[in-house]
Amino acid sequence: MKRREFLKSTCAALTMTALATQVRHFGLLSAYAQKNESFPPSDYRALVCIFLAGGNDGNNTVIPNHNDSSVSNYSVYYNARNSQGLAIPQNQLLPISVPRMGGLTYGLHPALGPQTQNGTTIVNNGIYELWSQGKMAIVTNVGTLVQPTTRQQYQQRTVPIPYQLYSHSDQVAQFHAARSDQISYTGWGGRIADRRTSQDNPNALVPMITSVAGAQLFTSGQLTLPLSIAPAPTGLNQVLALQGYNSTSASQARRAAFNDLRTYDLNHQLIAAASHITEQAIQASNALQSYQEVTVTFPNTTLGNQLKQVARMIKKRTDLGVNRQIFFCQLGGFDTHQNQPSTHNSLLLQVSQAMRAFYDEMVVQGLANKVVQFWMTDFNRTFNPAGSGSSVGSDHAWGNHLIVISDAVTASDFYGMNTSNGTPFPTLAFNGPDDADSGSNARGRWIPTTSVEQYAATLAKWFGLPQSDMPAVFPKITNFPVWDLGFLTAT
Repeated sequence: MKRREFLKSTCAALTMTALATQVRHFGLLSAYAQKNESFPPSDYRALVCIFLAGGNDGNNTVIPNHNDSSVSNYSVYYNARNSQGLAIPQNQLLPISVPRMGGLTYGLHPALGPQTQNGTTIVNNGIYELWSQGKMAIVTNVGTLVQPTTRQQYQQRTVPIPYQLYSHSDQVAQFHAARSDQISYTGWGGRIADRRTSQDNPNALVPMITSVAGAQLFTSGQLTLPLSIAPAPTGLNQVLALQGYNSTSASQARRAAFNDLRTYDLNHQLIAAASHITEQAIQASNALQSYQEVTVTFPNTTLGNQLKQVARMIKKRTDLGVNRQIFFCQLGGFDTHQNQPSTHNSLLLQVSQAMRAFYDEMVVQGLANKVVQFWMTDFNRTFNPAGSGSSVGSDHAWGNHLIVISDAVTASDFYGMNTSNGTPFPTLAFNGPDDADSGSNARGRWIPTTSVEQYAATLAKWFGLPQSDMPAVFPKITNFPVWDLGFLTAT
């Protein structure tokens, strides 16, 4: 057999189709293209996006729990939602004191609190108590915007309005892209990775951005392809395993032949690049073959398993050569047109338990101030319920309240631009000053006062994106006066 034929047959035995698929799966082409000689940061930071797919009902997540009539109080909330069975009883709310609201008390959905077994033993503390510890920020009335928009401007259409407002697919895409004036083919997470990979992760074996929820616009950049991995219980040693490459003598012989072929003509730029990328794939796979399991017990749920896998990846950060990482997780089911009380309760319970387990694991890893969990979702839901009784739900709306968890949170408070009433919390009134709707059919769709761009730019600044790069990552950020909402502090 001729040498060329031998090399061809042995490399085929390595199942190059599978290897090529894995290399492409890594996004390592983009990682290689972005490598240069730079000075990476000395610390580690990560952003963990938790997307609540379907449109979380923010009106039942953050609720007035006071009787002050100068702003919307619990009675306003109760009267609007209770007649059709959607109001949460006041004695079930988890109270929080909000400095920016003059110390007034608001309430979180009860599913965000401690969960007990047999009525006594706490099995998961939930995220609620993180408020009293100063680890939770709530960014209020966030939504897709092209520019700051008042009720009059919206109703008279004197300013550009987000494309296909209230449509799931379009509003999801606009949250992912942080752009509402046109269709975008890249996400803001991917664009951050485009700008920062070569500076922050020059020696990385994997891309800066990872999805544990499949292909997502948020994770795609011009240069960046995400690493896409399966959630737990799949082990890290399986997520990037290369087929046909192991420790057996036959496999080692195949690899030796393959290495011979890879060095056949390294003077050719494409061959050299392909050789380097393949070696990175092998190194990344090797780095994940052994890993230390996380310390904290995670709930065996959809989001719990995603965040567990993220925690495992973070624990391997040194071996993977990463200083900055962005992760994307997702939980569906929030499109609660019907049967909302029980459905929403179980979903928020899952979110709270998973986020708390992840936070506790970051404490164990010594990274509680270096990792930020944050919510995104399609949109809010109508203040006016849809249906009644056991089938009660809510429909698509606009401005929503988003939760951020980290020791890097500046202080537990409401953040965001002020609404028409001079506070960051909207006026809960049908046909009121913050309602996009008008007339007798008004449903309570709050016009956002804080844009997705402002929310995302605050996260990006903490992550390390320079002010000068903001317009490249967020093309419409210059339409908004404030680029840093102040809910994160670098430590």
